[in-house]
Amino acid sequence: MKTHTIGIIMNGVTGRMGTNQHYIRSILAIIKQGGVRRGEDEVILPRPVLVGRNPAKLEKLAAMGENVRWTTDLDAALSDPQNQIYFDAQTTGLRAGSVLKALAAGKHVYCEKPTATNTATAYELYQKARQAGVKHGVVQDKLWLPGLRKLQMLVQSGFFGEILSVRGEFGYWVFDGEHVPAQRPSWNYRKEDDGGIIVDMLCHWRYVLDNLFAPVKAVSCLGATHIKQRWDEQGRPYRCTADDAAYATFELENGIIAHFNSSWCVRVRRDDLLTIQVDGTRGSAVAGLRDCWIQPAHATPRPVWNPDLPNPINFYEHWLRVPDYENYDNAFKVQWELFLRHVVWDEPFRWNLLEGAKGVQLAEKGLESWQRRAWVDVPPLEP
Repeated sequence: MKTHTIGIIMNGVTGRMGTNQHYIRSILAIIKQGGVRRGEDEVILPRPVLVGRNPAKLEKLAAMGENVRWTTDLDAALSDPQNQIYFDAQTTGLRAGSVLKALAAGKHVYCEKPTATNTATAYELYQKARQAGVKHGVVQDKLWLPGLRKLQMLVQSGFFGEILSVRGEFGYWVFDGEHVPAQRPSWNYRKEDDGGIIVDMLCHWRYVLDNLFAPVKAVSCLGATHIKQRWDEQGRPYRCTADDAAYATFELENGIIAHFNSSWCVRVRRDDLLTIQVDGTRGSAVAGLRDCWIQPAHATPRPVWNPDLPNPINFYEHWLRVPDYENYDNAFKVQWELFLRHVVWDEPFRWNLLEGAKGVQLAEKGLESWQRRAWVDVPPLEP
């Protein structure tokens, strides 16, 4: 058995997403399963080194695995030739500088999004990675959610006929922290700390729309800061300066109209925290994180508007659940495995820093649209 031991610098794993999705459910899970295999003769085995500012947190996380290294010295980790991949899950404002250092050190780069706080910097990261001749990727996890994979299968099979529109509903009630602890970190609600739901979520909607339907051509976006005051991790009140809700409409290159509501101040009365409805001439589908429901044209009820009588139709009865055709692994882990295969065996991986720059671009154009109260074109970024 040929074993490729790959050192991975994991910077920012003390945060919620970095700890749970990238470290525990992805890298440690890959190690536990015996690595990433190609046939019976080759395997990739990750060897992480955790990087951060808090030694106590790093030591605790390292103890979850066997012989997991940790350090507070990023430069030392970058100078070690055994570490071939740099991964970044820091806050957005810190990411670009660290990625540039990793590229200068000749490391392959895999990072969270947004990749930068503005399009120019995000695009520069892509250009620097190309010049360095290294492999690079950006987390686009929702593409591997079971619900969206089922939705993609329906698109590819022609189930919808001509697709007319896409409607996304995302969000939940994030407690303000005064009486019930908030489920998200306080920096998310401070613009000066690069917070805001437009910057956060429009990056997601860019890769979802581009990969499942068609490239985004233009955007009209309205943001809002609905909750004016929240309480931070130390129980101190602070003023919210970033948007906590976004109402965005996208025109796609093939004429499809997509609309996504994103909010951290909405109470959920739908199938899931994220639902995406696709309507076509031959059928419709509603996908959540794990499930997907369909209604073919020939099973569509014929409602008649009459508000003077109780509605005789139970609209949920006419939908069919798409079966689980396979076992679905953690979405973050699936993409990690694809990136590792890309680095070691040069297998295709199209979700690179250019795709990350496209996400930042859409967020920036969304903010511009909100400021100008106008439709804004989204020009292509040169590969």
